[in-house]
Amino acid sequence: MVVNLKSVAFHNLGCKVNGYEMDFMQQTLQERGYKIVPFGERADIYIINTCTVTNIADRKSRQMLHRARKMNREAVVVAVGCYVQMENDSILKDMGIDLAVGNNRKKDLAVILEKYLEKRESYQRSGDKTLQGTTVIDIGKEKEYEAMSLAHTAQHTRAFIKVQDGCNQFCSYCIIPHARGRIRSRKLDDVIREVETLAGNGYREVVLTGIHLSSYGLETGDDFSKSKLPELIRAVAQVPGIWRVRLGSLEPRIITEEFAQALAQSGKLCAHFHLSLQSGCDTVLGRMNRKYTAREYYEKVCILRKYFDHPAVTTDVIVGFPGESDQEFQETCSFVEKTGFYEMHIFKYSRRKGTPAAKMEGQIPEEVKGKRSAALMELGEELSRKYRENYLHKEVEVLFEEEKMINGKRYQIGHTREYIKAAARTDEDLSGQVMTGVLESFLQPDILLFQM
Repeated sequence: MVVNLKSVAFHNLGCKVNGYEMDFMQQTLQERGYKIVPFGERADIYIINTCTVTNIADRKSRQMLHRARKMNREAVVVAVGCYVQMENDSILKDMGIDLAVGNNRKKDLAVILEKYLEKRESYQRSGDKTLQGTTVIDIGKEKEYEAMSLAHTAQHTRAFIKVQDGCNQFCSYCIIPHARGRIRSRKLDDVIREVETLAGNGYREVVLTGIHLSSYGLETGDDFSKSKLPELIRAVAQVPGIWRVRLGSLEPRIITEEFAQALAQSGKLCAHFHLSLQSGCDTVLGRMNRKYTAREYYEKVCILRKYFDHPAVTTDVIVGFPGESDQEFQETCSFVEKTGFYEMHIFKYSRRKGTPAAKMEGQIPEEVKGKRSAALMELGEELSRKYRENYLHKEVEVLFEEEKMINGKRYQIGHTREYIKAAARTDEDLSGQVMTGVLESFLQPDILLFQM
């Protein structure tokens, strides 16, 4: 290793999977003696873990790479991840970037970086940013899961654990199957070893996450009844020291009576389910290539509510998809209100080159997207408050995570199993503790007062 290049600053863009991978890259560099510094500080090396889910994400990735270069003209600027995978030609032409590392090579970042540093001047003269084509691979042909494991994460009580990569769904608006490749699942034994390590280091809750989590164990097909996810959940829940298991985003089609019943039998699984909707209108869902109807989606929610007591159901919705009429948007609003989501992530459709949707007729003006987004966000806030109100004066379990000053008073902040944020008025440090009490009132619109 070149010892005079020691300080490294990371910046992450995108999803929880990206966040996990950045934590791993940071961990491996720390183990090799590098000093990790905040991204806003001057550093010898800048590593930007990029995102490419939309054109806006591409632009943000470029902006952060160029910002890194401005902070230190002599630094090594490394572009990593999905933007690199999809825009390799642009990366190679960008004079502000020194090294490019694609997906499924992040686990080797430390080795790749040190190989570059050994012959930095030579690579700079030749303009070789991929070490002779070895750091960006054809992800579509990749069949092996990229092995990573963490002992610590950015959070101190809740750990996100990546168990799956890739996607075979090919929604018409989404570039991710091209950026991440096909379905690849992590071995169950590897997951359990990581969970045991994290539990031993004080983590009480784990969140299982992936690019398409419901496809865990489905490398050879698309029959979600054969997903190995229930088996994985049961195994993780049995690890001593783990109090809670939470799930990342689920494919609605995985929800069956058998699936919900199996999950309900685990006393550690949180009743918090993120089922990505995208639209409550069948014609829009068809254009999106989502492979289910609004009615089928609603049936899945009803199954969860049959086996779990008032579970938190959260979702994603895209407004302004190509061709979306006022009537189709109103169908989505009516469906959202009927379903009664706890929280919604509202996205204005963003044209992504390389996807079928980008070429569709009937692209919606930004002004219309903005109005629809605002209307749906207002509805979402009403539904979220109603959901929280249901838990007022009820006994809940809270895992405390951090301290926060609110109106000049010190509170301990945590979340219930349903992911309702709760605050306890105390000077005692409760971080990492699981406590039972009652949610008394609204402290803030998104925080309920917790009485132990």
